[in-house]
Amino acid sequence: MARKRLLLLLKPFDVYPSHESIALSSNHNKMLKVLSYLDDRRLVHKNAISFCQNILKKKAVEWKAVFRNDLSQSIRGVDLVISIGGDGTLLQASHFMDDSIPVLGVNSDPTQQEEVEEFSEEFDATRSTGYLCAGTTYNFERLLNDILENHSEPSEVSRMAISVNSKLISTFALNDILVTHPCPANVSRLSFRIWKNGTSSSLLNCRSSGLRVSTAAGSTAAMLSAGGFTMPILSKELQYMVRDPISPGASAHSMHGLVEPEEIMDITWFCREGNIYIDGSHVVHSIQRGDAIGLSSGAPTLKVYLPRHLLSQCV
Repeated sequence: MARKRLLLLLKPFDVYPSHESIALSSNHNKMLKVLSYLDDRRLVHKNAISFCQNILKKKAVEWKAVFRNDLSQSIRGVDLVISIGGDGTLLQASHFMDDSIPVLGVNSDPTQQEEVEEFSEEFDATRSTGYLCAGTTYNFERLLNDILENHSEPSEVSRMAISVNSKLISTFALNDILVTHPCPANVSRLSFRIWKNGTSSSLLNCRSSGLRVSTAAGSTAAMLSAGGFTMPILSKELQYMVRDPISPGASAHSMHGLVEPEEIMDITWFCREGNIYIDGSHVVHSIQRGDAIGLSSGAPTLKVYLPRHLLSQCV
């Protein structure tokens, strides 16, 4: 039987200011404490990578490791992707994956509530939520064994397809997109309607700070913080919300809603310039006045080995 081929996609090691530069700061004692804490986080992440690699060395698999920033083309020729970092690393992996290869996320440094409480008066010690990451160093070998022995199946998580002027953007959104003016202080002017089977909803014209649209996976992130609601992880609906609408009047109830799997959201942009931010700030697509943006859940799904508690919510 052929040996399975695995790709480890790694969050890079963060680089922090030197102690010499911190010493010049007026609050250098506090900054040194923050720097020491961040360096501890780097070490924990490094140890997690070594831990996972040592386990892989014991298995009958072929594997290679790549830092996520070095990934520049579609992932091909492997049976499994293992992302080691947090949700951001898994999100970046998803941008280079189709629906043929599953991914297992390993949260290399989960938030420790006692640390959050200990440092609450000095800085925020919260780390990656790891919402989509089923693995940690505590259960990685068990999860890996289940996958290699075909005792575990990945779930198919919905992604968002994005087109501009009928041309599909190659990156599918796993979490969410934000359509907005490049300057956060500027008003975003857009209109949108939702199409289904050749008929559409009423056209809504908006002046706001932008439009956010999320998948089910992204509904627990910025969408939830803005007042949205959590969707079942395997839902194929999209959730949208106009950010800070200006004088919405009778249309206020339509500034937040759902796009069903068989529907398409059609957006027209009316500012001279704008951006579509895909899954955060790293993937940005520029738009200009008159551009038509189409959104749907028709993108290829992503196969993800999800945390057990997320799957239990779908039963």
